Amino acid sequence: MADDSNPDFSGLGATPEHLKFDETALTEYMTKHVEGFEGPIDVKKFKGGQSNPTYLVSTPSKKYVVRRKPPGKLLPSAHAVEREYKVMTALGGQGFPVPRTYALCEDADVIGTPFFVMDFLEGRIFWDASLPEVQKEERKPLFNALVDTLADLHNIDYQAAGLGDYGKPGNYFERQIGRWSKQYQAAETETIEEMDALMKWLPTAIPSDDATSVVHGDFRFDNAIMHPIEPKVIAVLDWELSTLGHPLADFTYFLMLWHFPPSVRGGLMGRDLEELGVPSMEDAVERYSKRTGRGEIADLNFCLAYNMFRLGSIVQGVYARALQGNASSPEAKNMGTQARMLAALAWTYAQKAGA
Repeated sequence: MADDSNPDFSGLGATPEHLKFDETALTEYMTKHVEGFEGPIDVKKFKGGQSNPTYLVSTPSKKYVVRRKPPGKLLPSAHAVEREYKVMTALGGQGFPVPRTYALCEDADVIGTPFFVMDFLEGRIFWDASLPEVQKEERKPLFNALVDTLADLHNIDYQAAGLGDYGKPGNYFERQIGRWSKQYQAAETETIEEMDALMKWLPTAIPSDDATSVVHGDFRFDNAIMHPIEPKVIAVLDWELSTLGHPLADFTYFLMLWHFPPSVRGGLMGRDLEELGVPSMEDAVERYSKRTGRGEIADLNFCLAYNMFRLGSIVQGVYARALQGNASSPEAKNMGTQARMLAALAWTYAQKAGA
């Protein structure tokens, strides 16, 4: 379940030759299109962000971030920096915490691929959900801030925000279950009985509540910038997977961190939450429910089963590519056991939901 899609804003690395671009052309573009911009510029690439290469662009008075499509032949719907720019610009207009966006350049001739320019924000990014960098009493407020921010996203009127065409409203679970079932079957390398059972059961148990909101798609601590000293989210990053979808799918994706071991994304499974000063999953559910006005979440077990199934399908795909010699991550070959683990965990929640 390793993920290198989001940039590591805690570190800058050397820019590989194939990801370098004409800095003079970028300077000329920003001079024309970015309000208040004054060069010269210094460009460094953030670590990570292999999906959409991301750069720090420093001037004598201000820092910006440039996020671009990678060079080379791309799948039609992949690396959609245009969608990231659209959703961040719209949500920023609603007062939601995202970096300010300045310009989207769809002309590949400027620096080789389409890109957009946004603010660089100084703050904290936490890569381990147990928050070892802060004191015990600071952890619960940080968790609460993250839960509140996701609730606020789901409370936004996407039509009023100008995002009515950002995805297909309705039938989200049905479409996603169909999609990930096909993806899993295409990547299947051995029989995993729980995955077969989930593919049969999930379509029969879809909640009647067919709510629609903007969903982030990968909401977690390391995709948020926290205020340098306050328990406050100042920016949510990495909107590549965002769309219109079911808010509970988005929220329960975040809840999976309570079910992952520390070795997976710094998860909380097996940790002494009281000793850490971290809220329980039940605390997070209650807080989210109150802020969104949902009341009790009756479909929680279904949603957890769905998300673990989805992630299991993704992991299986990485594993299948590793066996074919195509996977980019050296850890990919270890993912066969992770797919089995996720399937078993998903089926546990399916049974709790009545499977």
